[in-house]
Amino acid sequence: MKTLRALAPLSALLAGVFSHSALANDIPSAPRVDASGYILMDAASGQIMVEHNIHEPLPPASLTKIMTDYIAAREIANDNLALDDMVTISVKAWRMGGSRMFVKEGSQVKVEDLLRGIAIQSGNDAAVAIAEHIAGSEEAFAEMMNQQANRLGMKNSFFANATGWPDERQVSSAYDMAVLGRALIQNYPENYALYKEKSFSYNGIDQTNRNLLLWRDPSVDGMKTGHTEAAGYSLVASAQRDSMRLIAVVMGAKSEQARARETQTLLNYGFRFYESYEAYDAGETLTTTRVWMGTDAKVALGLDEKLAMVIPRGSHDSLDAQMTVNDHVRAPIEQGQQLGTLVIRSGEQVLLEKPLVALTAVEEAGLFKRLWHHVLLFFHNLF
Repeated sequence: MKTLRALAPLSALLAGVFSHSALANDIPSAPRVDASGYILMDAASGQIMVEHNIHEPLPPASLTKIMTDYIAAREIANDNLALDDMVTISVKAWRMGGSRMFVKEGSQVKVEDLLRGIAIQSGNDAAVAIAEHIAGSEEAFAEMMNQQANRLGMKNSFFANATGWPDERQVSSAYDMAVLGRALIQNYPENYALYKEKSFSYNGIDQTNRNLLLWRDPSVDGMKTGHTEAAGYSLVASAQRDSMRLIAVVMGAKSEQARARETQTLLNYGFRFYESYEAYDAGETLTTTRVWMGTDAKVALGLDEKLAMVIPRGSHDSLDAQMTVNDHVRAPIEQGQQLGTLVIRSGEQVLLEKPLVALTAVEEAGLFKRLWHHVLLFFHNLF
């Protein structure tokens, strides 16, 4: 492997996930939150800034409905469901207890209204109605939920129903819920927008959103509360200030006020002591390397996704970036094929490794050129 110094200023080559303590010598320690599990994540990069018991399986209560909404949003995007579709309310949906939208058995309700009932009113009846409409039964819908959790990398989650109704099998984690919330924000922003609405009236009943932070912090625009006796009080919240969006998850707080207070503590910490940084776009050329036995003499290398991260404020000068590129790169080369690595360090500590990939394909050269390059490589390796 040959090592290349970064071609751009070091302060411009930043990305990825790093240990909170690595660059945080000049900022206060992360706050301790009174909850069973909690996390603060950067929405752009997935970088974790604060964590405690983030992979512990816990009862998710109504946080479950974020997954229900995610699947509905996916079905809409795939043209399998429309906002103006009418859903017939079953006896099971109508009889659901707990928080409800108050739909009537046998009535027909628009998908759009049910989605508001899920996001704003946390309606168990609305969640069951959507689940049955999409999958035929809530049990079949739960299978869809678990398949989607697996695709998103939610390794400590299992869904037995669409509502979060108590079931000893149903668990999730602070990390998994942050991953799910991030996916909804990035993939289906039109559905996420429902979570900032403060109230929704249906069937003559007006109900307010249970997320108290919508009234306390103008930068908060979602997402979902949850509560059962076993789960305690939980909240997934997201906020954006300037160009930085953060996601905070608190699970197992002691009261409605406590979950709002502790979540606000996490968000304030992240915005106060960290800043967002975007380095390169996906597909931007970072370096080039020679190609042996190919139709092209060189191939451009870059990254297959945008480099974005948050860093402790004022920490740019402590970062160093290097690229390593494979020796003797030979055609054929596929676009997206990894041919090296970008490494970000702070001192001797490696903070991040990202694959350097070929930005274009290179076909194999003709026989004569390949034979000539074999000869050149032979003598090159001798010396």
